[in-house]
Amino acid sequence: MAWRFALMIDPAASAQESADFSHSLRVLDPSVPALELGELSAQRGDGVFESIGVVDGHPHEVGPHLERLAHSAALCDLPAPNLAQWRAAVERVSAEAGPGESVIKLILSRGVEGRPAPTAWVTLATAPDNASARRDGVRVVTLDRGYPLDVPGRAPWLLLGAKTLSYAVNMAAIREAKRRGADDALFVTTDGFLLEAPTASVLLRIDGRFVTPAPSAGILHGTTQLSVFAHLEQRGSSTAYEDVPASDLKRADAAWLLSSVRLAAPISAVDGRPIVVDHGLTDELNGFLLGRRG
Repeated sequence: MAWRFALMIDPAASAQESADFSHSLRVLDPSVPALELGELSAQRGDGVFESIGVVDGHPHEVGPHLERLAHSAALCDLPAPNLAQWRAAVERVSAEAGPGESVIKLILSRGVEGRPAPTAWVTLATAPDNASARRDGVRVVTLDRGYPLDVPGRAPWLLLGAKTLSYAVNMAAIREAKRRGADDALFVTTDGFLLEAPTASVLLRIDGRFVTPAPSAGILHGTTQLSVFAHLEQRGSSTAYEDVPASDLKRADAAWLLSSVRLAAPISAVDGRPIVVDHGLTDELNGFLLGRRG
């Protein structure tokens, strides 16, 4: 991605409930260093983030993204972000986006080691070209996530369900998928339940119903998935959150990966087994997602 604009957020202003936050947003040059060597986001991945899709200058699902940022911060014992301040930052960065597709990243770090204050910044970059994934689909492989379905309730310190900066496992899973001749991965539990992709939610259509794994399994509650469910329900389709056995991948007559930047990418194969791509519904979903305002 080509970085185009960045802001540093002053967390000292976060105690203000309502204010003009423009004074707390400092424009950065995205081409020069901006973080200190002791920054814990770089040293330990100790922080949380969100990625917001932007189309023609309009950021999508800002409210749900900010709510999820706050949820992740709480799970990680980070200071609660002032959402009004962060919304002001998103509006400021969005003004620089222009036509086409972009991505805004929100980053909240524990800060510099030995200091009490967090570090917070927002970036704008050109989005990757996802046209082929939306049109032709993605091939996925299933990978063992290494824990059973009930582990989130037993081990909250694993931070499952938080969108943390510690993405090494997710990136390793994508590299493994590519080594196996696929484009992406789907995580499954050791006891055989479907979870999510490393950077996306999964949606299955089974017997006319649209199903996604329940967030209680310690996965991210996808903001794009929420939008897609709302659209499907408006058109009269049945939607559900369930504990989804991985074997249901064989029952599905269509499936998608859903994310804020890639949007709706149909799954064309699972572990080498082809799945029919529903081009009509995929085009409808992406048309809806691209046309959102707010």
